[in-house]
Amino acid sequence: MDVTDTTVPPAPFDTTADVRVSVRDVSVLFSGKAAVRNVTFDVHSNKVTSLIGPSGSGKTTLLRAINRLHALNHKATVTGQILLDGVNIEDSSVPITVLRSRIGMVFQRPNPFPTMSIYDNAVAGLRFIGVKDKKFLEESAEKALREAVLWDSVKDRLKAPAATLSGGEQQRLCIARAMAVEPEVLLMDEPTASLDPVSTQQIEELVTSLKEFVTIIIVTHNMQQAHRISDNCAFLLMAEDRAGELIEFDTTYKIFNDPADSRTLDYTLGRFG
Repeated sequence: MDVTDTTVPPAPFDTTADVRVSVRDVSVLFSGKAAVRNVTFDVHSNKVTSLIGPSGSGKTTLLRAINRLHALNHKATVTGQILLDGVNIEDSSVPITVLRSRIGMVFQRPNPFPTMSIYDNAVAGLRFIGVKDKKFLEESAEKALREAVLWDSVKDRLKAPAATLSGGEQQRLCIARAMAVEPEVLLMDEPTASLDPVSTQQIEELVTSLKEFVTIIIVTHNMQQAHRISDNCAFLLMAEDRAGELIEFDTTYKIFNDPADSRTLDYTLGRFG
């Protein structure tokens, strides 16, 4: 598997660029045992950042921490800081419902509400936070479905159950549902893992277009995908005690062509993992 790039390398990180999310010395523990340890990197606005690494290296665990999903597990502990626009997401001034409207999430398997209509799925997040204005909901649904490149295929069947959509369409509906509340950050956990190649290509093209509106952090095991769609990459690897550790974080070009650690190149070339 060769995903190296022979084009002229892009400029290095612009240290003056806006930082949307800062991960600072973050560890995630379950029943006191570390699953992710001491991870630090910055996510820049309107970029796609891929989290790559073998299974078990903590990518999804870290992603879920950015949305405070571990708060649902009494055995989980998150230490360090995750900052959204400089504010700690654990701060009491950031209610979890507000946080999840600012940081949306799309999961590995499409999870629309199957008995709800396409339209009701698209506006579910808005209704959850108390939006009732019918005109606003209709306009938001259309905007989000257009952003998810789904509007043209569903505009005449908005009242149909979401379960009538194909797998790829269902995933785009989930993306539309997340985008309807106009988040600043969109987390995506292997969003194409259960999709066919055509649907995968459509989602990849969608991700590339969406970064105009939102900052994206995506977990992927597909190295070609990471190479195609991401601006920056974080490479995680499992340590001897099975805790995930950040090996390096850099531009996608550097990670795939001139990484600082030989293990990174071995992984991107498919020598292990």
